[in-house]
Amino acid sequence: MADEPMVTPEARAMIGMETRRDVGVVYRKEAQRWAAAVGDVNPRYFDEDAAREQGFRDTPIPPLFVSQVMQGVTIRDNLRPDGIPARGSGDIPLNNANRRLAGGEEYEFLAPIYPGDTLTAVSRIANIEEKTGRSGRFVVITRETTYTNQDGVVVVRGRLSTIAN
Repeated sequence: MADEPMVTPEARAMIGMETRRDVGVVYRKEAQRWAAAVGDVNPRYFDEDAAREQGFRDTPIPPLFVSQVMQGVTIRDNLRPDGIPARGSGDIPLNNANRRLAGGEEYEFLAPIYPGDTLTAVSRIANIEEKTGRSGRFVVITRETTYTNQDGVVVVRGRLSTIAN
């Protein structure tokens, strides 16, 4: 029915729910390969002396590498048509909203992350909101992820939005 709300009561009940918990170890060479691949060749990521001169205790990882620490290996058959692993916001029950697309992401970097750190990422559904745009109704699903190191220090907070229509 076109007039029924897209956000179901079951979906609303999921706000605040933990949806994912991952643990990953930071490896120097992986972070350095990633930095080189994206063209971020700041010496602090490759040279311990340069890192120390910039106030770091070791070579930190490039900030946006944090999400890669949690990435596992996905078999090609388990990828969605857009190349993203088949898991995520598709498990939220919505009415007339089968398609999902990225809506944006933002990060707050609170402390450096170093090789050898063990990070725990905990994701929660922060909000589910129905909106109307030029193309009609859609839902914005916002997840918040907190990354904490082995010492209990929150090093990064991230917000990821998914659009469902």
